Amino acid sequence: QVQLVESGGGLVEPGGSLRLSCVGSGLAFARYLMRWYRQPPGLERELIATIDNSGAFTSYAESVEGRFTVSRDNMKNSMYLQMNSLKPEDTAMYYCNAWFSISGDEYWGQGTQVTVSL
Repeated sequence: QVQLVESGGGLVEPGGSLRLSCVGSGLAFARYLMRWYRQPPGLERELIATIDNSGAFTSYAESVEGRFTVSRDNMKNSMYLQMNSLKPEDTAMYYCNAWFSISGDEYWGQGTQVTVSL
């Protein structure tokens, strides 16, 4: 059974930092393109960061470019999202996603809540 488990969310003041983690099990983690999505309250889920299976290539949504950094450690079946200079508009449920392009298999975590507020 494939599982993706996010952690690291919480309440932080504007300008603060958080580091999210996503740990996978039951899948050949290193084969998967990994992505972070977020869903603010009342809005649709949006893609914010992508990292290829080797970790060599990353891409970001304009809204987080320069503030967030995605990384992965395939030996630990883990992906991370370092979030700096957080803003109230970063408040959302954050989800990790694994996608294997050859088979089309795709998996989601249950999400971790990030709230940026005074």
